[in-house]
Amino acid sequence: MTTLGLELISTQLESPNLRDRMIALASLRHVSADDAVPLIKKVLDDDSLQMRSMAIFALGIKKTPESYHLLVKILETDPDYGIRADAAGALGYLEDNRAVEVLSRAFYEDTDWLVRFSAAVALGNIKDPRAHDILIQALNSQEIVIQQAAISALGEIRDIDSITHILRFAQSEDWLVRQRLAEALGNLPTPQSVSALKYLAKDSHNNVAEAARISLQQLEKTNNLR
Repeated sequence: MTTLGLELISTQLESPNLRDRMIALASLRHVSADDAVPLIKKVLDDDSLQMRSMAIFALGIKKTPESYHLLVKILETDPDYGIRADAAGALGYLEDNRAVEVLSRAFYEDTDWLVRFSAAVALGNIKDPRAHDILIQALNSQEIVIQQAAISALGEIRDIDSITHILRFAQSEDWLVRQRLAEALGNLPTPQSVSALKYLAKDSHNNVAEAARISLQQLEKTNNLR
């Protein structure tokens, strides 16, 4: 984008009109990360939480060395739990392995379930096996959505050692938990996974049964490639 175009976006990000600022921020999707991040920084402390949330998401998409540090600071210091949760999610988009420790600490220490949920999801996106212990602990959460996130994340990081821990959810009363389990097992090629998926393929909920059938096909393809 031309310098003139960047200057126009920069000016629009300072508009008193929220809609103008949102349009300007959205237009940065066409701008290189190095050019976009300095402009995104202009609205990280915006009066509008919606604007701040959009800016944090943008940092997760526009990957620069500064993006990581900005998101970590927000996750660790912002007083708004929704903004902290956004920062955790954006760190997952960056797929930066340095964030494993930061996200694990957020899961242990943050008092809000939404932040812990976002941290678990982000750990799955990063796909680092070091997340094993924290995700196993997340399975014991009182919040069902965090259990769902942990099951999915363990599948994302292809954590074979987690199978015995997640199979206890095969008879969960929550069908979304069972669906997440069926999806995760598709990434965990073991005889236990196959047996569990054959069981889940007969589930009374169509979404669970379909997810199990897809995962079984996925495991069959994996075995054929070996």
